[in-house]
Amino acid sequence: MANALFRKYRENIIGVGTHCDFDTDTIKAMFVDHADDTPVAATDQFISDILSAARVPAIATCPTLGSKTIGTLGAGVADAADTVFTALTGDQSESLILFKDTGTEGTSDLIAFWDTATGLPLTPNSADVTVQWNGSGIFQI
Repeated sequence: MANALFRKYRENIIGVGTHCDFDTDTIKAMFVDHADDTPVAATDQFISDILSAARVPAIATCPTLGSKTIGTLGAGVADAADTVFTALTGDQSESLILFKDTGTEGTSDLIAFWDTATGLPLTPNSADVTVQWNGSGIFQI
C-alpha cells in the first residue's frame, strides 16, 4: 500500500466536524479581477483578503453551489452541480475562487483558487456564465 491519508480523514477535512463543512455550509463562487487584486493561495485566508474592487460579482450576488457532495465520485472528492452566474457584469477576471459565506467577510474562508481553466480570463457581458465543474469532481483532498 502506498503512503496515503485514510479516506474518512480526507473527507473530514472538508466534511463533518471541520472548520469548513463543504457539503452543508454555504459555498459560493466568485471571479477575481487581477488588475485590482490577485489572490495568494499561500497567505489569503478570508474573503476580506480579496479587495472589494476585484470581486466579480459582489458577494451578495455570488452564486451558491448546489447539490454538493463529498466522496460520491471518489475518496475525498468534493463536487457540486455546475454553477451559474446570472447576468454577470464587472471587470475582466483572471481567476475563479470558492469560499464559505458566513455573512461576515472576516470569517468567510477561502477554499479553492483557479487561474488556469477554459474560459479564463473572462470578460463579463451581462450574459449568464456557467462554470462546468470537472466530471471527476471539483477538487480532491
